[in-house]
Amino acid sequence: YAKRIQDAILPPDDFVKKHLPNTFVLFKPKDIVSGDFYWMAEKKDKVVFAAVDCTGHGVPGAFMSIVGHNLLDRIIVEQNVLQPSHILDELNKGINEAFRQTDLEDNTVRDGMDIALCTFNRSSSLLEYAGAYNAMWLIRNGVLREIKADKFPIGNLKAGQHKKFTNHEIPLLKGDTIYIFSDGFADQFGGPLGKKFKSSNFKQLLLDAIHLSMEEQGRLLDVTIESWRGYHEQVDDILVIGTRL
Repeated sequence: YAKRIQDAILPPDDFVKKHLPNTFVLFKPKDIVSGDFYWMAEKKDKVVFAAVDCTGHGVPGAFMSIVGHNLLDRIIVEQNVLQPSHILDELNKGINEAFRQTDLEDNTVRDGMDIALCTFNRSSSLLEYAGAYNAMWLIRNGVLREIKADKFPIGNLKAGQHKKFTNHEIPLLKGDTIYIFSDGFADQFGGPLGKKFKSSNFKQLLLDAIHLSMEEQGRLLDVTIESWRGYHEQVDDILVIGTRL
């Protein structure tokens, strides 16, 4: 029942396909409920989408995901904030207020999230991105470009710290493919030596699969990580979103 409640906050497949037709979402919770979640909304000619990794997994992570989802709804849908860096600034403030973290002097118990968030303007083909630890990858003409995230999370600021997130603007070309994700895929242990999959292998996998449709890429990633994992336990929630714009 908890899983059904959490599933209800995720964008339905038909909503995703309507607004970003060439898209896959690979979502593999470690437990019944997840600390990772994905989010999407449409405002006029813009589509906002995000891959979010909350502190922890299982029940604590799932509670955080509900808080994060509601804050994104409020910031984007109700307050009409559409610039990614501004969204993350507001999300950061909202998480700190929700958990009263600005009142804490020590750094022992803190809750937050890593996130990659994009706004795509369908009329101008301009993509804007901002991230807290979670980068965005762009593959264009067979070359992968990494747009780096800011190296601080949402909701983990000491009192008096007010860091602002960086906004990146990328004019997209036909065939450009965008990937946002949590760290669960690259951090999965497996293979013959029981080591992490690593982001370098993740990048190469996407480059090798770029000729495939997005749906086929999603299936390939699922098969690959399950084969890699083998008899090893899944170590974290896994979330990968790929979209060809």
